[in-house]
Amino acid sequence: MLRLKLLGLCLLLSIATLSAQDGAPENWFNLDPADGVPGVSTERVYQELLSGKEGKEVIVAVLDSGVDFEHEDLDDVMWVNEDEIPGNGIDDDNNGYIDDIHGWNFLGNADGENIAHDNLEVTRLYKKYQQMFEGRDASDLNKKEKELYAKYEEYKEVVEKKRSELEENVGVYAGLAEAMKKLQEEIGKDEVKVEDFDDVKSDDPMMAYAIQIAKSVMAEGQSFERLVDEMSGAADYFTSQYEYHYNPDFDPRPTIADDFADPYDRDYGNNDVRGPDAFHGTHVAGIIAAERNNDLGIKGVANNVRIMSVRTVPDGDERDKDVAAAIVYAVDNGASVINMSFGKGASPRKELVDEAVRYALKNDVLIVHAAGNDGKEISDDNNFPTDKYAKRGFLNLFGPKYAENWIEVGALNYQTGEKLAAPFSNYSPAYVDLFAPGMEMYSTVPFSEYKNAQGTSMAAPVVAGVAALIRSYFPDLTAEQVKDVLMQSAEKQKIKVIKPGSEEDKVSFQTLSVSGGIVNAYQAVMLAAKTDGKKKGADRPDFVSEEQIMKNAKSTQQPGARP
Repeated sequence: MLRLKLLGLCLLLSIATLSAQDGAPENWFNLDPADGVPGVSTERVYQELLSGKEGKEVIVAVLDSGVDFEHEDLDDVMWVNEDEIPGNGIDDDNNGYIDDIHGWNFLGNADGENIAHDNLEVTRLYKKYQQMFEGRDASDLNKKEKELYAKYEEYKEVVEKKRSELEENVGVYAGLAEAMKKLQEEIGKDEVKVEDFDDVKSDDPMMAYAIQIAKSVMAEGQSFERLVDEMSGAADYFTSQYEYHYNPDFDPRPTIADDFADPYDRDYGNNDVRGPDAFHGTHVAGIIAAERNNDLGIKGVANNVRIMSVRTVPDGDERDKDVAAAIVYAVDNGASVINMSFGKGASPRKELVDEAVRYALKNDVLIVHAAGNDGKEISDDNNFPTDKYAKRGFLNLFGPKYAENWIEVGALNYQTGEKLAAPFSNYSPAYVDLFAPGMEMYSTVPFSEYKNAQGTSMAAPVVAGVAALIRSYFPDLTAEQVKDVLMQSAEKQKIKVIKPGSEEDKVSFQTLSVSGGIVNAYQAVMLAAKTDGKKKGADRPDFVSEEQIMKNAKSTQQPGARP
């Protein structure tokens, strides 16, 4: 127990240090590298290249936890299905979904009930294989069964070990969170100071420990009020993992009442695109397209965007069937960019997602995916969904092995130099395409509020926003061409950085991704302006002269080829 408490204290101290240090400007991701941060030059591109120009409206589908469509900075940029009459209970446009005004929710049922939590995929697979193998003698299994049994043993160890650890952590953090709240109530002040703890008298050891932690954290510059919020969040996090993520006995799927075994049963869900917890999806949506001209909150990367909310991700791992259904819904209803800020370590029905990705490619839709926050090198078998198609006989022999409409995104720190790569970001010279801002990202959250969040989840929507910008002003470029433009115009970083997941190992930044660079809106527009589009009948405005292009556009090297 003492070991767990000390680990908890170290965690909180690290959070406090991060919170107390000088942070980046709230809009740093939109700034220019000349401003001292690795921003993507959004403001510069609007001021110097797009001023006075009109683009085409672009729909960006946010496949996520839900979006607060009533947020003050998002309400005027939400996609509206104009062929649907709100609230009449009729599928007016005959697209299979009733009253889908701002999108669709694949995590609910027709009665309005929603799934808030789900297992992790490893837990679902453990339960599946447990039902197959529990009580059976491994020596009696055939070759294929033995391979699955090995997976069962692997998943069993992961889940049961994690459950044991969580059982202790839940008690510690829940106790500390409750003690912090009691401290706050007992002191009774809007702003608690360190000296206020001297007046607290209690024989409760948890209260004493809470005071010890509070004093240590506040000495680093963090407020007690924020500490209370963070401790409560930590308690919720561990409780959620114990009760839902790693609990094989928890199964929310019957709530949806779909035919889960049928991959093409997509007639389920409801039109509640906000859902029970829209923090993550709302934050993502704001980065992409928060209104730029309303003098409120923040400015998203892209103008001319309509956000389509497709609720796909619960608190836990998304299910492959829901992801496939969500991609198809987004494509069928006009999205030209899809943002997917989620991922997991296994994909038992990957072929369903692959089929949906192929469908998106066929319909000229670009998919932007977050690389994940494990601080590890990803491959085609440890991070899903992925752009590498699963093997399907002749389709793989004679067709493409990778989705050419897919961009995989790693996260940047707001600091330059050796700390440029976010310490949590996944990376790969073969499977991560480029990097984008992902640390201390200030964006929209539910109830018309704004907060910081970080992760590759926040880096992906930066790229989705730049992609939407290109698709808006250069509508003759295909999804594959937009990807090529973003890759070739990425700002190369010829420096060594601390490798994500390590404390001091240094590597060349260019080895962390295929392009070796950072997405840059200014350079992307310059390159797009001199790229001949392949889509017939799609006009573009006359942006910049050839002379200006030659003067401003930087030379770029071709991105590396996949293995």
